[in-house]
Amino acid sequence: MADSYFLGQTLDDVMRHAFKAILSDGQHITPSKGGATELQGVLLEIADPRARLSRTETRGKPFSCLGELCWYLAQSNELGFISYYLPDYHLYADGDIIFGAYGPRLFNWNGLDQVRNVINLLKAKKDSRQAVMQLFDARDILERHNDVPCTCTLQFLLRNEKLHMFTCMRSNDAYLGMPHDIFAFTMLQEIVARSLSVELGTYKQAVGSLHIYDDRLEDANQYLREGWQSTTSMPPMPDGDPWAAIKSLMEAESALRKAGSLAGMSMAELDPYWKDLIRLLDILRCSKDGKVDRIRTLRDEMDSDVYRPFIEQRLRSPG
Repeated sequence: MADSYFLGQTLDDVMRHAFKAILSDGQHITPSKGGATELQGVLLEIADPRARLSRTETRGKPFSCLGELCWYLAQSNELGFISYYLPDYHLYADGDIIFGAYGPRLFNWNGLDQVRNVINLLKAKKDSRQAVMQLFDARDILERHNDVPCTCTLQFLLRNEKLHMFTCMRSNDAYLGMPHDIFAFTMLQEIVARSLSVELGTYKQAVGSLHIYDDRLEDANQYLREGWQSTTSMPPMPDGDPWAAIKSLMEAESALRKAGSLAGMSMAELDPYWKDLIRLLDILRCSKDGKVDRIRTLRDEMDSDVYRPFIEQRLRSPG
């Protein structure tokens, strides 16, 4: 019987366990998006949610992961926004929008700000079991859409002054989707934790169908052939309410994506943690624009060395 519980300290630990199990014990299926090899009823657990960035050549994607998080935080469902970071998103669009986009559902779903509601609930009742954000909706399958949420719920459990997170997914693409999902969800976990002035606990993700599509099987094998990497956690998010800094991050993201620069914007008051995230977005913009010297300058300005391997990779393969 295939193992269905994958525990690791880092994202890469869990991905390696999952890939090996899918490739050796998975069952072939033919869903609407193409043939895939699947494991059913899987539980993933990451002991250190800050170790959310793969350090491999093939799956180390901090720029697109951060861009997708910004798309969520901007409460956007616009194809033009997310395709700047992930061009293949047009495959899942209904016209110019992504029907299943998470941002509007998290922050303005039928008029409800689910993120703020969960924060307020846990401030009032720290042992609550009702701190749940819903993403998949019963109406999502009434009509045909090119994209509906793969994630059903996000649950937050505050225990012993640590915030644990439990994600329930109906379906998860282990090769392409899982690294992005875990990055965005653990960042949201840390945002909520800082809003509550508590520390991070563990991250768990239950998946009904964890799969690798046929056209990515060789990529998954290549990932495994790369060997184990020395994964370093992202720095802790600064103490205190993060929302003012998030607003600055969103303003910087918009300026870089739309205007191509941060001209006229000041980062002087921001903590180095948030400055580094903005620099990553700036590096991506410079990579698109072929400004290699500017990338080197930004690399040397980074406060944390965690991101340096990703920046060096970008310098080796700009564009």
